[in-house]
Amino acid sequence: MPYTPIAATLGYVLSADGKRVLLVHRNARPDDQHLGKYNGLGGKMELNEDIAECMRREIAEEAGIECTSMQLRGTINWPGFGKQGEDWLGFIFLIDGFTGQAHGENEEGTLEWVPLESMYDLPMWEGDRHFLPLIFDGDPRPFHGVMPYKDGRMQSWAFSRY
Repeated sequence: MPYTPIAATLGYVLSADGKRVLLVHRNARPDDQHLGKYNGLGGKMELNEDIAECMRREIAEEAGIECTSMQLRGTINWPGFGKQGEDWLGFIFLIDGFTGQAHGENEEGTLEWVPLESMYDLPMWEGDRHFLPLIFDGDPRPFHGVMPYKDGRMQSWAFSRY
């Protein structure tokens, strides 16, 4: 059977001083699979756009800012992550340049500039704690991971860098 994941982006916007990251506190929709958790910004790729264009569009839609500099930090295969067990393939970006001022909220929840050192104290997906350090470390090589989920729980984590 062919592997047909949902292709999506996940972006982490750094403040100009590099000490804070823009996260969304998913607190707006009671039916949200992510309710109560903090997460980066992003979403599903649309027909006829490339993955970088998808990331720029999602950041503009969700935060009201325009990306001027971003790096692909890695990819993650999330088999079984979706509400109905759908597979997701995520392209993870670090946005280190932007214009405009971020909104205070969007349809998913409150946008907050969180100090990098306290990011891990927030409620988030268990699996995020495994890959977040790879986004912000100094290694220029992108990471490529696989994180299977079953019944809403991470089962394992493995990654490589080349």
